[in-house]
Amino acid sequence: MLYPLKFKPVYKDYIWGGNNFLKLNKKLEYPITAESWEISANKDGMGIVSNGDLKDATLENVFRWYPKDLCGTASQEQFPLLIKFIDACSLLSVQVHPDDLYAYENENGALGKNEMWYIVDAKPDAKLVYGLKKGVTKEIFADAVQNNRIEETLNFVNVKKGDWLNIPSGLVHAIGEGIIIIEVQQNSNTTYRVYDYDRIGPDGKKRPLHIEKAMDVINFNNPEIQINKTVQFKGVDYLVYNKYFAVEKIVSNLQYSSDTQYSSFHTYTVIEGEFEVDGVRVGLGESVLIPASMEKYTLKGGFTAIKSFVPDISRRAVC
Repeated sequence: MLYPLKFKPVYKDYIWGGNNFLKLNKKLEYPITAESWEISANKDGMGIVSNGDLKDATLENVFRWYPKDLCGTASQEQFPLLIKFIDACSLLSVQVHPDDLYAYENENGALGKNEMWYIVDAKPDAKLVYGLKKGVTKEIFADAVQNNRIEETLNFVNVKKGDWLNIPSGLVHAIGEGIIIIEVQQNSNTTYRVYDYDRIGPDGKKRPLHIEKAMDVINFNNPEIQINKTVQFKGVDYLVYNKYFAVEKIVSNLQYSSDTQYSSFHTYTVIEGEFEVDGVRVGLGESVLIPASMEKYTLKGGFTAIKSFVPDISRRAVC
């Protein structure tokens, strides 16, 4: 029988990172650390189990061995989600992600990338890019690209600790400096970089852009801004609830009980305090995956965590 699974973080040393993960009790491998992939079955950062009988197994293999027990009725051809921390000490590139169909046809059958951000911490007056300004058409944006005026087309918004944003595929976006986030996303690493502030990479060259594909997938129809908008379903307030993932913020003073209903795994990423589940301790800055086969379980302790799972589409009433 499967049990609560913890994983060795997969760190990424992208040029815009820092060392703020130290605030989350993480042991960093690089002096500049941009991301910590917490729960991942992606080839670009494969999660390795760090506890119990399956220690040292990859999440990809656990999925192959126990697809139904791990994912329940949410079981798919591959493990569906990727959970990560991001430390943006400087500006991230302006980028956009494809949907499933475009990625499948143009990225060797890969998943698209819908994601959401929860702001763990942010400096005063922190900003990020969320979509384009109203009235920016494909033609206007193409002209801005041609004449190096992309920043004039971007919609900047202020964010603070505790905010959250839904980032659907096709939405132009970028994290600003001084922000730590938790990102819940589809299991995809497909990103089309639109603008990178003329930065020079470690190889001494400007980092590559992906303008042609980006223009194919950008949604120029002014999609709804989904910042700090809860979605209520069956009496529960979700930060985001769509066919790809459901995300909650769980605050517990003593204990919190839930039930996978053998429908989906549940993941928790701790941003305050700690808890224990079936003898497995999960502390600040750590994540755990509760397999679908565990069904009813209890987290014991005082904590705040971001919970995610894949909704049962057959019973889903909210898009």
